[in-house]
Amino acid sequence: MARILIIEDNPQNMKLTAFVLETAGHETLQAADAAAGIELARIHRPDLVLMDIQLPGMDGLSAIRLLKQDESTAEMKIFALTAFAMKGDEERIREAGCDGYIAKPIRHHEFLKIVNAALS
Repeated sequence: MARILIIEDNPQNMKLTAFVLETAGHETLQAADAAAGIELARIHRPDLVLMDIQLPGMDGLSAIRLLKQDESTAEMKIFALTAFAMKGDEERIREAGCDGYIAKPIRHHEFLKIVNAALS
């Protein structure tokens, strides 16, 4: 299936997201902060990046901007995977360069439907 990079600092959210994706047949790469995630994205060229927005150090929006400005990673599909679900959050996230938005907590079937559509 696909190689998906998950950038998430919460161990429980990482474990759940990776489990759902791996059970569906995807390979996952995992990073607990933006700097490590950017490095993995540049090295492994994943088919999809799932980016938490509230990360330690560099936030997810800054990481998305860096990936979208780098010609080697600019074409990667990046979806925000975030608990930010207030009015205006999705627009702000898309303005940073995200290709999509998934609100946490994830719902297994809906989550996989969005991921599979992103990979199509």
